[in-house]
Amino acid sequence: MIAVQEVLGIEHLLNKILGQINLNNTGMICLINNAAILEPLKSIEECNAEEINKNFQINLVAPIVLTSCFINQTDNIQLRRKIINISSGSGTYPAPDMSVYCSTKAEIDMFTQCVGAEQSKQKYPIEVIAVDPGMVDTELQRVARGKNNQDFEMAKFFKQAHQTGQLQTREALGKHLLKIIEKQFQPGKLLKYSEE
Repeated sequence: MIAVQEVLGIEHLLNKILGQINLNNTGMICLINNAAILEPLKSIEECNAEEINKNFQINLVAPIVLTSCFINQTDNIQLRRKIINISSGSGTYPAPDMSVYCSTKAEIDMFTQCVGAEQSKQKYPIEVIAVDPGMVDTELQRVARGKNNQDFEMAKFFKQAHQTGQLQTREALGKHLLKIIEKQFQPGKLLKYSEE
């Protein structure tokens, strides 16, 4: 196993995983790009290069590299192939002290649409979509609401969402994603949780 930010080892890892799949007993192969971190949660001028780089490596570079490798390594497999990039409402909502995270999520949406445009020209296109899951009770949510209100302006928003029961469970999201996996979509489609 490798850390997600070690992107140079991704190709080898994915090749190893795909080699363990019994293709004779499989109807579809699906890659879900879900890894993400929130930090740094502060004004951009307070973020250092190492924090910014780590966020981009995990939230953006790793999914791009995984997508590239997945398409390349499954190109000759005559099965249904699908890539789901987990997006976020933060990709469309400019939140203070979240510029790095919001930027990577906006870029995931654009990346999904670009790859979708590429795939729509292929004879056997991969269904690449992005899903905004809405607010889910994850470790990222816990990090955000655990911040001091003075240090992180959005902390009160995350705390309120939790206190008022606006967060869905990871289990509910997992069940929902299974339905999305089964459905067929145009390559490059951006979905919100409430739409499907």
